[in-house]
Amino acid sequence: MSSYTSDLLRVLDERGYIHQTTDAEGLDALAAKQIVPGYIGFDATAPSLHVGSLVQIMMLRRLQQAGHKPVVLMGGGTTRIGDPTGRDESRKMLTDQAIADNIAGIRTVFEKLLTFGDGPTDAVMVDNQDWLGELGYIELLQEVGPHFTVNRMLTFDSVRLRLEREQPMTFLEFNYMILQGYDFRHMAKDMGVRLQMGGSDQWGNIVNGVELGRRMDQAELFGLTTPLLTTADGKKMGKTAAGAVWLNEAQLPNYDFWQFWRNTDDRDVGRFLRLFTDLPLDEIARLEALEGAEINSAKIALANAVTALVRGEDAARTAEATAAETFAGGGSGEDLPVLDIGPDGVRIGAALTELGFTASNGEAKRKLAEGAVKIDGETITDPGHLVTLGEGKQARLSLGKKKHAIIRA
Repeated sequence: MSSYTSDLLRVLDERGYIHQTTDAEGLDALAAKQIVPGYIGFDATAPSLHVGSLVQIMMLRRLQQAGHKPVVLMGGGTTRIGDPTGRDESRKMLTDQAIADNIAGIRTVFEKLLTFGDGPTDAVMVDNQDWLGELGYIELLQEVGPHFTVNRMLTFDSVRLRLEREQPMTFLEFNYMILQGYDFRHMAKDMGVRLQMGGSDQWGNIVNGVELGRRMDQAELFGLTTPLLTTADGKKMGKTAAGAVWLNEAQLPNYDFWQFWRNTDDRDVGRFLRLFTDLPLDEIARLEALEGAEINSAKIALANAVTALVRGEDAARTAEATAAETFAGGGSGEDLPVLDIGPDGVRIGAALTELGFTASNGEAKRKLAEGAVKIDGETITDPGHLVTLGEGKQARLSLGKKKHAIIRA
C-alpha cells in the first residue's frame, strides 16, 4: 500500500511513474493541501512528439486528474541550443518558422489529453523563447552563472558520456542545463510553478533548477522523475525498426499506431496499461492476469485505450475493425497504410522499405528470402519482383502476420 496522503503521489506511485523525487514528503504534504502547478519541458525539434514522450504527457494528465495544474513548457528557446542529454552529436539548427510550425503540430496531442483554459487547474502551454529570447547573455551569466560550477557540470551524464566517447560538445550545448535551471526559476517566480517532472535522464537538470530557485529566491521547489522506459526485450520505448512511433496522425497512420500497441510484449502489457491508459487498476489487474492466447484481448484493450486517448475514439474503432478484417483473411481494411504507384509499378523491396516495413533494401531482401512477404496471400521471394496493377486496382502487401498495407494504382 502507498504511504502517500495526496492523491497525486498516490496515483503516480500506484501506476509506476515514480523513479526519483527531490523531497517526496515535502511534495506529498504540499499536494495534499493546495493546487500544485507542475511542468515538463518538450523541445520542438519535429512536428510531432513520439511514443517515448507519452509517459511524460500522461504524467501531466495525472497531475490534472488529481486536481493540480499542468504547465506544458515548449522549448522554443532551448530548441535553438539543443539538449545534449543522450545524444552523441550536436542537433541541427532550425529556423524560427520551423520551430513555430513544430510547436503548433505538437500542441494538437496535448489538446486531446489535457483540458486547457484559464481555471486554477486548467493546463497552459508556454514557450521559453518568451523569456530566454529577452535575456542579455552577459546579464544572464552575471546573474545565474555564479550558481553553477564547471566541476559539477562535467559530472552530469549528458556531458560526461559525450566526453568519454570523444564526441565534441559545443559551448552552446554546454549552456543548456543553465537555461533549463533558469526556466524553472522563472516559472516559479512568475507562475507559481513548484514542481518539475521528467524522465530519469533529466534528473541532473531538474536538481539544478531546484537548487537555483533555493539559492537565488529561497524558494521551495520539487523535482520528480519517471523510470527509464524500456520494453521487456531491452529496447528503448517508442523506437522500432521502421523508425519512431509518432503521436500525430500526419506522421504515422492510425492503424500503424494502434498496431504498435497491439504488438506489445506479453510482459509489458500490465505496465503499459497502468502508464498509458485511464483504465481502473482492478480492471488492469484482471487483464494482466490473462494467460496464453487470452493475453491478446488485453493487448487489444491496450491498443484501443491508448489510440482512443491520443488519436480519438473513431481512430481506435476503425483500427480495431481493420485489424479484425485483415487477420480474418481476405479483407483489405480501410485504415491500412497505402502506397500509391504509377503505371510502371514498383519493385517489391522498394515497396517494403517505402512503407517502413523494412529499414533498408537489404533487410527487404532477407525478408523475401525467408518467405515472409505476400501479395494478396501469395508468397513472393524474388527481390526483383515488379508489382504492377491496372488503373484503379489495388493489392494487399503483407510482411509476416502483423504488417499489412494496400498498394494502389
